[in-house]
Amino acid sequence: MTGEDPAGGLAAAVSATVRALRAVAHLDWSAPAAGLEWSCRETAVHLAGDLTGFAAQLAGRVTGSYLPLAVGAAPGTPPGALVDLVGASGLLLAAAVRAVRPDDRAWHPAGSAGPGGFAAMGTAELLLHTHDVLHGLGVTHWRGEDPAAALVLDRLFPHVPRSGPDAPWETLLAATGRAAFPGLPRRRTWRWYGDPVVGTGVVLCEISPSLARDLADGGTGGFTWTADGPPEGTRAAAALLLRARDRGAYRPGWGPYAIVRARDRRAVGRIGFHAAPDAEGRAETGCELVPSARGCGHATEALRALARWALAQPGAHELCATADGADGPSRAALLRAGFEHRGAGRYVLRAAGR
Repeated sequence: MTGEDPAGGLAAAVSATVRALRAVAHLDWSAPAAGLEWSCRETAVHLAGDLTGFAAQLAGRVTGSYLPLAVGAAPGTPPGALVDLVGASGLLLAAAVRAVRPDDRAWHPAGSAGPGGFAAMGTAELLLHTHDVLHGLGVTHWRGEDPAAALVLDRLFPHVPRSGPDAPWETLLAATGRAAFPGLPRRRTWRWYGDPVVGTGVVLCEISPSLARDLADGGTGGFTWTADGPPEGTRAAAALLLRARDRGAYRPGWGPYAIVRARDRRAVGRIGFHAAPDAEGRAETGCELVPSARGCGHATEALRALARWALAQPGAHELCATADGADGPSRAALLRAGFEHRGAGRYVLRAAGR
């Protein structure tokens, strides 16, 4: 979470959501939570598990995977005690956020994150699952506090257009498929980004397998595209990712990314890798923009941002790209991004000192 005190913001969200949940502890929590396959009871246990898991990841500076941790509740635990469990788990995460250094990182499937990122993820889980439980119990007037929702959006949802300057809570619900943006269908798939690749004027958001499935099936992949997107090449790249996953060749981070224009948070194209680096540390990249976004420098900035990310990864030493002689704009973008022309339409960018 952005701001000077991410742990304090998280603790405030814990207090607000615990108050809201405690007010309905007298109701029947076996009822289904709104929009989920879980009951309200199961949703509360899931929420406590997420918060505790985030705390463990961060406190242990765990990299590479989730810890083998499971959180449960004894059969017959009453709703009031489940609220206690949620509150304690949230404060445990706040304590972990306070305990680590600002530059400490830990693994999460949405991107490795530091204390601010885990505080934002914990706040998002609290706000959204409190909404789900309350709506499942028929309490529809509750809304998450706008400052907390705004911080979550700024930290985790750089690719999501805002419903309005005074509507961060409504935007968060729409970003997570719980409501619809004005004039747009409700999102059928979504994710947040703990560590998006940020460039000048663009943000690169990884297309994960679930988003790739939606794109390959004709959806938006959870992005808000310009009117002339997504390009067909983006759908083809999504299908290739799914095939790579099915044969065990997919590596997170080394597939396609949506290029999101920072000024309006519209997706304008796709960039990414054909595969993970080979044994010599070489990976091949490609880029595609919708027609309306060409000629604005977005391809150059996306290539620069992706190259910075890729060449900072262990075992990656060289990026390659191909642009034939008739594709002047692509060749120019590659050269501006620092690639060297090696002949026969091949362009190469090597890590410093290699």
